[in-house]
Amino acid sequence: MQLRDFEVGLLATSVPLWPALAFLLLGCAMLMYRAPSERTVSRWVIGSLWLSLLGSVGTAVGLWVLHKDVLVVDVGPWFSTGGYTFEVSFLLDRLSVTMMVLGSVITLLIGRFSVNYLHREAGFARFFLLLALFATGMLLLVSAGSVDLLFVGWELVGLTSALLIAFFQERTTPVRSGLRAFTIYRLCDMGLLVGAVLLHHWLGTAEWAGALGDKPWPGPMVTAGAVPMTVLGLCLVLAAMGKSAQFPFSSWLPRAMEGPTPSSALFYGALSVHAGVYLLLRTAPLLAASPVVSIALVGVGLVTAVHATLAWRVQTDVKSALAYGVLTQVGLIFAEVGLGFYRLALVHLVAHACLRCLQLLRAPSALREVMARRSALQTAQAPSVAMVHRALPEGLVRRLYRLALERFALEVLHESWAMRPLLQVGQWIDKAERYWVGALSGWSPKTGARATPEPKVLASNGSSSDESTGTV
Repeated sequence: MQLRDFEVGLLATSVPLWPALAFLLLGCAMLMYRAPSERTVSRWVIGSLWLSLLGSVGTAVGLWVLHKDVLVVDVGPWFSTGGYTFEVSFLLDRLSVTMMVLGSVITLLIGRFSVNYLHREAGFARFFLLLALFATGMLLLVSAGSVDLLFVGWELVGLTSALLIAFFQERTTPVRSGLRAFTIYRLCDMGLLVGAVLLHHWLGTAEWAGALGDKPWPGPMVTAGAVPMTVLGLCLVLAAMGKSAQFPFSSWLPRAMEGPTPSSALFYGALSVHAGVYLLLRTAPLLAASPVVSIALVGVGLVTAVHATLAWRVQTDVKSALAYGVLTQVGLIFAEVGLGFYRLALVHLVAHACLRCLQLLRAPSALREVMARRSALQTAQAPSVAMVHRALPEGLVRRLYRLALERFALEVLHESWAMRPLLQVGQWIDKAERYWVGALSGWSPKTGARATPEPKVLASNGSSSDESTGTV
């Protein structure tokens, strides 16, 4: 790289590094001593997010000044095992830089909002610790130059998402909702893991520049055989469906609103829920090579949009209504990707992320706004925007209404075939571990007391004897 390329690469490398340093600093302080004051915590994290934003904007300006459409930044190997080397690299193009700036701006906005919103909350430091970890994972995800590094950011985003859903751990419902989201993440992330392995096997590299070409995004279609591209594309679609809560994996998103409002706006209105869309946009040359994958994307997106629209109309709280509104728009973005409208999908993603973030941040004041609107209208009826149901038979409308009230039974389905078996396996492993630790340490797993031997006394002749039997 030339000197100016090196400077832009250094700026891009620092973007996820600053929140990672804030996470390590705050985590060490909380483990070794105690949580610092709210002012200290917010200054550390907000300061790192400001530096991250400056790095993102500087990267975008640098690419524009250098007239670079694509820039690959090779940092170096992380580790090696056998014939495989994990290379740390960053791919800077129109897609990744756009997402870096969007992620930095929204994360900083949510962090600043949370300083006042979570003031004197018991988990204030824990929230900002997870916020710094999420910023690290999200920025790694969107700037990664390989599927391996993207997988690291992908897992960090999923972990922080589940932990923030269960933020109020003293209540049962948030914990169960966090477990629900984490379970669906685990199931669908197998698609990304298998896809990464197949990418190594069939294309011989995990680097996006090598697998997709170094052409400007979205780049030309990759042709490596119809069957391999179909299998690989379906694996990536499965991973994107889980992260973006597409049908039939939609049940966890409304339950995710159990977390604090700032985390709901950040994860499920702005960034995390669009991570699946980013994966599809990044691998667009692979997906375009298979008509089956394109048809699957359009079908999944449209079914999700219809399902979410029907469920949205019967919600009684604002956050659930907004959650289904998010599902509707993300489903439409999936359909746009399947139809090949990649630039339209990116514009739709950015606009939708900003809008939903604002709406979810203002959700606590939505009731006051509704009352003010009704007071202004007085006896006048608000205009109705629902017209389609008037053309449907009345019996079908009633049946759809009932299914919408039940949220199409997706929660019951996921509880029975996904959550319950995995929780039972976890409980069995926990029980086995307790007995194993008890056998090694002498603690009784049933009573929680240490199993001590019967006391012995010395006989009159000085030998050891059992007190209960008197035997020598």
